[in-house]
Amino acid sequence: MITDSYVDNSRVVRGLKAGPLGEHIHLYLGHLQRGGYSREVGHRLLSMVRDFGFWLGATGAGLADIREATVAQYLAERSRHRPRFRGDALALARLLSILREADVIEQRPPSPHDPRSDLRDAYSRYLQQQRGLAQASIESHLWFLRPFLQELGITTYADLARLSGRDVATYVERHAGDSGATTARIMCSRVRVFLRYLHAEGFITVDLTTAIPSIRRLGEARLPTFMPPEDVQRVLDCCDQNTVVGRRDYAILMLLARLGLRACEVARLSLDDIDWRAGQFAVHGKGRKVATMPLPHDVGAAIAAYLQHGRPQSDSRRVFILAVAPYSGFKGAPGIQTVARLAIKRAAITGPGRRGSHIFRHSLATGLLRSGATLTEIGQLLRHEQQDTTRIYAKVDLDSLRGLGMRWPGGEQ
Repeated sequence: MITDSYVDNSRVVRGLKAGPLGEHIHLYLGHLQRGGYSREVGHRLLSMVRDFGFWLGATGAGLADIREATVAQYLAERSRHRPRFRGDALALARLLSILREADVIEQRPPSPHDPRSDLRDAYSRYLQQQRGLAQASIESHLWFLRPFLQELGITTYADLARLSGRDVATYVERHAGDSGATTARIMCSRVRVFLRYLHAEGFITVDLTTAIPSIRRLGEARLPTFMPPEDVQRVLDCCDQNTVVGRRDYAILMLLARLGLRACEVARLSLDDIDWRAGQFAVHGKGRKVATMPLPHDVGAAIAAYLQHGRPQSDSRRVFILAVAPYSGFKGAPGIQTVARLAIKRAAITGPGRRGSHIFRHSLATGLLRSGATLTEIGQLLRHEQQDTTRIYAKVDLDSLRGLGMRWPGGEQ
């Protein structure tokens, strides 16, 4: 930790106080201390800021001259003499942010106005208020919308009137092969929602969604990938519960394996969501839907062990916290997926096509089906809105499907 003793005796801090940043360096030090940065990481960040301060002094620049361009110029010159690391730019970007919060340097000038931003802002409000989408889902829609508007030359609402079905079909056909089939289907879905919005709001007079060609979903012909129960247990057993990270990862994996939660749902789990007395907790699922689920004893015990003997002190109300400073909650699904992938790799599990967190969801559903649970019961546990989503697991119940096969004339069934 960055202690007061370190601040009083550090050469790096003394060098900072003597430079052009000296009057305000306490702001940066306070940020590091509140964030719980280790002494090693804090020392590296402070050294970077100190070197930047020395460079400012050598070039005759002062606080009033600090801009993103100034930082970029310094990093370019620095890279000529020593290796460049990703943390260098982050350390100085954090410095600029702290100085601006304290009104020490000028605020960052606003970006030039993009005329398409009015279209995107209105669409974003529609997705939030009318469709009830979470911010992450809205960003996904906007990510596919930006190139669509730009390539078709749509800048204002008036440009929408000339949009034709041929334009839409040509755009989709041109970009369907940019990535895999899954990305192509998502792109079609996002464009389709946008066109429905335009038609419903009266910006276009014709429903153009029929112009979007369908993308074949070959993946539906494959069996869902899953792990047998013994492999799932092996993954859980490989978590070292004598360490802080091991206790956290074990609790995360228990939620994935025993309750089939999605990665984003685990990342969003808050301390306020758990009702320990009632033995249940709230799950924030897709489309801002909230469901109440029972908290099994073994899952609750794993979470409690992490909270009592592993979770760092943090202002965040998220249950699961990053193991490195600044101690904040997982930003979303990718962090939970990484935990799952590393756990499967650590257990030396081979074979599953999908090695992220979702394979635990598939494994739970498959195990329940083979134990006699109905598809309806599985759909309720996994919180599926459509029965077709649950029906894919019927493919893996080979014993039941074998009885449906017709006997081949002259051969065995």
